[in-house]
Amino acid sequence: MSTPPRIAFLASSVAEAQAQKTRYEARYGAHGIDDCDVIVALGGDGFMLRTLHRHRDLNKPVYGMKSGTVGFLMNQHRPDDLFERIHRAQPAVLKPLEMQAVSEAGSTVTAFAYNEVSLLRQSKQAAKIRITLNGTKRLDELVCDGVLVSTPAGSTAYNLSAHGPILPLESRTLAMTPISPFRPRRWRGAILRSDTEVSFEILDHYKRPVSVTADSSEVRDVVEVRVRESQDRTVTLLFDPEHNLEERILDEQFAS
Repeated sequence: MSTPPRIAFLASSVAEAQAQKTRYEARYGAHGIDDCDVIVALGGDGFMLRTLHRHRDLNKPVYGMKSGTVGFLMNQHRPDDLFERIHRAQPAVLKPLEMQAVSEAGSTVTAFAYNEVSLLRQSKQAAKIRITLNGTKRLDELVCDGVLVSTPAGSTAYNLSAHGPILPLESRTLAMTPISPFRPRRWRGAILRSDTEVSFEILDHYKRPVSVTADSSEVRDVVEVRVRESQDRTVTLLFDPEHNLEERILDEQFAS
């Protein structure tokens, strides 16, 4: 094996994850986030997403180990041979979605999502949303609880729970999936090319307010939301070769 990588260990606030961080640092050494070769994230998928957002500008690969309730983006927790596992790990390069949301007050918020951008009704009444793709109106009025746009990496998360399709990691596609659609009754969403620019216009937004969330960044009372794949941002996740991200996504399609 080549020179051992310099590792910065990050852990969620859960007591067990914090204890693991202490043990790993004692065994493998501790380096600062700016001086490391690789970031090791100890937690669940939520913590992994926070790590990717918080440190996206460092361009450091991230190797996750599960220490939480959900760990689709994480490797199995094993304390031995960490240097060797990182050396053998296979990279998965992810492009986030870029969201621009315009609120009723006229402000514009930009946020990024590695899983999905989701629009949800804020009141007891269903949302009414117009959908435009690359400047062409495709659905004049979707009456629903919400609608989301998912990346391939996020297609097994909220998108799958909303009965959306699972997308292969290298498919260069996005999933658009309605959440509890009422009209049109038979519309079940669409699979889009990854370079598609999606625009959502909120109809009757004073009476039927809608919020939008990019991963965990929320904007309320929106009137328009634009979503596209980021042109200049990527992150690299590292996975054990026997259970890499492509294989996990494939496994999900045959899960009972």
